[in-house]
Amino acid sequence: MLEMIDIGFEKAVAYRVKGKITEEEMTSLFSIFKEKIDKDEKLIVYQEVVSFGGVEFGAIVKKIKFFIDFGISHFSKIAIVTHKKWIHRLVDLEGKIFKNIDIKGFPIEEKDKAVEFLRNANL
Repeated sequence: MLEMIDIGFEKAVAYRVKGKITEEEMTSLFSIFKEKIDKDEKLIVYQEVVSFGGVEFGAIVKKIKFFIDFGISHFSKIAIVTHKKWIHRLVDLEGKIFKNIDIKGFPIEEKDKAVEFLRNANL
């Protein structure tokens, strides 16, 4: 499940992941991304991972199509908040691969620090 949440920072697209992500949820998320891109806004993303139960195949297709259509240049900052160590290792790797995007992982206890990290985005 992908649930949109309010983190008190309107410029950020914020959501929580619990369990399996569906195609419908992915479509909804990318619609929000597209709206911001259409307004020439940089994407600032807060992702809180409580649990991860996989991704429907259709959701993966939607994600691939989104990145083919829009690329990664619209992303400015991404904060990923989770207690899962394997996700933190993945975030570190993504930070090395996608050098133009400021990506940082935070433990679940440091949600406030994640939001502050996003607020300091250079737009």
